[in-house]
Amino acid sequence: MDWMLEQGLPPCKVSLKERDLNGKTIRYVVASEDLKPGDLALSVPMSLVVTLERVLGNETIAELLTTNKLSELACLALYLMYEKKRGKESFWYPFIRELDRQRGRGQVAVESPLLWTSEELDEYFTGSRMKEVVLERLEGIKREYQELDTVWFMAGSLFKEYPFDIPTEAFSFEIFKQAFVAVQSCVVHLQGVSLPRRFALVPLGPPLLAYKSNCKAMLKAAGDLVRLEVDRAYKKGEQILVWCGPQPNTRLLLNYGFVDPDNPHDRLSVEASLNTRDPFYQNKRIIVQKNNRLTIQNFQIFKGREKEAVLEMLPYLRLGHVSDPYHMESVFSAEGPTCPVSACNERAVLDQLAQYFQERIAKYKTTIDEDRALLEDGSSDINPKQRVATQLLLIEKEILHNTLDVVNGFRNQLPDGSVAPPCCGDFVPKLK
Repeated sequence: MDWMLEQGLPPCKVSLKERDLNGKTIRYVVASEDLKPGDLALSVPMSLVVTLERVLGNETIAELLTTNKLSELACLALYLMYEKKRGKESFWYPFIRELDRQRGRGQVAVESPLLWTSEELDEYFTGSRMKEVVLERLEGIKREYQELDTVWFMAGSLFKEYPFDIPTEAFSFEIFKQAFVAVQSCVVHLQGVSLPRRFALVPLGPPLLAYKSNCKAMLKAAGDLVRLEVDRAYKKGEQILVWCGPQPNTRLLLNYGFVDPDNPHDRLSVEASLNTRDPFYQNKRIIVQKNNRLTIQNFQIFKGREKEAVLEMLPYLRLGHVSDPYHMESVFSAEGPTCPVSACNERAVLDQLAQYFQERIAKYKTTIDEDRALLEDGSSDINPKQRVATQLLLIEKEILHNTLDVVNGFRNQLPDGSVAPPCCGDFVPKLK
């Protein structure tokens, strides 16, 4: 804060506070006076903001990003890693020191799962696809690390001031991964700016500012400033909140180390695919394309909108289950999404959906009630990683149970004649 003031930070209506959380000291931005909606809380000059414009300039950034050699986050991480090697000689020394102290920890003092051990991923994400998400992102970071030397030579003029080894000799993968995660947890996506300014590290921004899914306040670029106008009233000393974008909790946990129970953007995905061995596959492929679907289609189940998701999936699955040539001809000549073709076809579709959601639920080690009891028990010996993982898995289970209830509700509405046997073909669609 002293460094920013020395470098020309304009007067702000915020200050920093500290609190102990999970045995670690967390700093956060609070209102230094009472604020009302629309008040300007802070303005940070672009001279104090780390962007790719500052790092690479306009020409080099375009070359690097258009060749898909390196992401913006990797470029920023590499730049700060070399700046860190300069120690106190670096202009960014005070900012880098604070980034190091945070180590990618979010507002609940939990590191991103990208930094968790394999044993922790196995233990805390059993039944969830979160582990797959983490491993996939780690593979992406690994690929970027392997491209660092190529980028180094492509943009040699950028790094001529650093008398150090090329990236993979100067930094191990573990160091790069930690730097990448630290940058990822703090980066701000500025809107309405040129490409080199789009990704920005803003002192006094995240993680000192807490993210909230239902907040509307955003850090915005205005000329050579990054400004924050609050969207709600604050009393002096209250923590300032900003919007984190329409991100599900899997991404919030992966990027920032926290889960927002009130997140309206939370969702699970279901991948459905037509069976390529189906003799009607080509005709079904034409039908799904006419209805703006794919032969491998991802459906999103949003929390609180489970019924809408099931209604969206049904036409696709009805088509996938059609095995009777007469029904196939009728469906092929029809316009729009596939309507119910018969009671037994509908039963087969709903039975498959119910079995799918039952199997996903069965993969978890604990029940919804057990998760709630664990989170509500203030005396329980639950570590921060287990707590945040349990919050995520609880939300996933609630979505799955709610969706299963919707499916069972539709099954109960079917006429008695559809009970047995359902019209199960040999080439039903696959659910993943």
